[in-house]
Amino acid sequence: MDRESILTSSLVQRLQCIRDYRAGRGKRYPLWMMLLIALLGVMSGCQGYKALEEFGIRHHQKLSEVLELNLERMPSDTTLRRMFQAINFEQLTQLFNTWAKEQFAPQAGEWVAVDGKSIKGTVQNRSDAFQNFVSVVSAYSHQRRVVLAHKSFENKVRSEIQVVEQLLAELSLTGVVVSMDALHCQKKPLPV
Repeated sequence: MDRESILTSSLVQRLQCIRDYRAGRGKRYPLWMMLLIALLGVMSGCQGYKALEEFGIRHHQKLSEVLELNLERMPSDTTLRRMFQAINFEQLTQLFNTWAKEQFAPQAGEWVAVDGKSIKGTVQNRSDAFQNFVSVVSAYSHQRRVVLAHKSFENKVRSEIQVVEQLLAELSLTGVVVSMDALHCQKKPLPV
């Protein structure tokens, strides 16, 4: 992919639409660029802020060239951590789902796995019998090896069953084989 196609790609354009929560002073890095580095790093197998920082350092020259940014250095792990603590994840999730639906719309005969995972470090009220934590449900295409959509939820607010039903309705799958955990084997039929 050449420089122009990357800069005009729908993902970069969508990331540039996310409202920057930071004050005008002292911004070293565009928000869209930090989000793009985080996405590229995660897709490359990075786990954790330090790994994302190291990914940016390893690819500093190429990223600066391709993104046409004059950066002395890439964001540190603490800068990335602060970004993730303040970013509006609902907006980012909606942006990702819209982009993924445009780029990877599921086709008849495709196999899609749907699964939920709790996010480490989000547990609240650790000593209570009914803890609250954030989980993410993802729909994953086996053939294309991409996440087609995902949704986050708090377990005390919604159940995984409700979130999966909503996710499947939004994907409007036709002729697709869907696999899920036994949790989703309910007597009540899914809405069509």
